[in-house]
Amino acid sequence: MKKFEVGKRYSMSSVCDHNCIWTYTVTARTAQTITITDGTEVKKCRINKKISEYSNAETVYPLGRYSMAPSLTA
Repeated sequence: MKKFEVGKRYSMSSVCDHNCIWTYTVTARTAQTITITDGTEVKKCRINKKISEYSNAETVYPLGRYSMAPSLTA
C-alpha cells in the first residue's frame, strides 16, 4: 500500500472543475492520521482505512466527507 510521506506534496482536484486544484504538504503522520498544510492552514486528517484498502493507497478527505468531496491520495 502506498503511504503518505512527511515532507512530500500531494494534490487533488475538484470533481466539478478540473482547474480547481488543492496542494498540501504532509508535515507529520501517525499510523492513523496525517497533518497537512497548504501554506496558510494546518489540518489533521484521519486516514480512511476502507477506501485506502480498496485503492491500495492511503486516502484522506481534507475538505470534509460529502457526496462530491475531493480526496487526497498517497
